[in-house]
Amino acid sequence: MPCCPAGPGRGCPTARAAPDKQPSDVDVVAAVAVCVLIWLVGRLAGVDFTVKNPGQPEMVIGLAPVVFVAFLASLLGWGVLALLERLTRRRAAVVWTVLAVVVALVSLAPVAATDATAGAKVALGAMHLAVAAVLVALLPTRTR
Repeated sequence: MPCCPAGPGRGCPTARAAPDKQPSDVDVVAAVAVCVLIWLVGRLAGVDFTVKNPGQPEMVIGLAPVVFVAFLASLLGWGVLALLERLTRRRAAVVWTVLAVVVALVSLAPVAATDATAGAKVALGAMHLAVAAVLVALLPTRTR
């Protein structure tokens, strides 16, 4: 029997309600860190991150673009989850997870279409999937 008729966290001095689990910047940092790690391993392994897309000049994918894109993708994922939580409260995590997996798979199409070495394509594809994997593993669990 609860110590108070109102129940835990409702004026009962000996019991506290469970804190709301909110996504944190640690989730975003983890997604970015995994991409940085993949990029560093690629560089140490001698991967040439020079890519050429149709109609665009050749460019080298350096660390700064990796951090920037992973950061933006993570924030976007977090924002979409927050929006879904407001709109679909009960099913937000499921809807978001399905959406995140679909977006991650679709994001591989430009990597496959890019003119680059096999090592660069593997590393870039791994970065795309790593961001998705980290966010799918961390973000929805914080809001359950």
